[in-house]
Amino acid sequence: MRRTIYRVLGFIAVGLGAIGAVLPIMPTVPFLLLAVYFFARSSPELEQKILDHPHWGPQVKDWRERRAISRSSKTIAIGAMATGAVVTYFTLGHPWYWLSLAILVIAGSWIATRNE
Repeated sequence: MRRTIYRVLGFIAVGLGAIGAVLPIMPTVPFLLLAVYFFARSSPELEQKILDHPHWGPQVKDWRERRAISRSSKTIAIGAMATGAVVTYFTLGHPWYWLSLAILVIAGSWIATRNE
């Protein structure tokens, strides 16, 4: 029963990660890290599938091994959040733009200042 719950949670985390791959304001890798955690306890095959993925696998492995995110990944994350802020400006306008900008400044600063 526990393995089934972990597997379901793993699929939910993968789904949220897939949404994050499309939406610029939502992260992907943290959800994939959660998925790997759940799959390690329920399905080693699915865990390995994420770790072997050509794009996301290296980022997950870096985090597991070094607890670090590469500088290029940080740059891409901040760029995606900036794109989200610009899209918010043109689609939702005031006051939502300021909220998006605040998220960019706070989260972007936090991401940029973490050790590689």
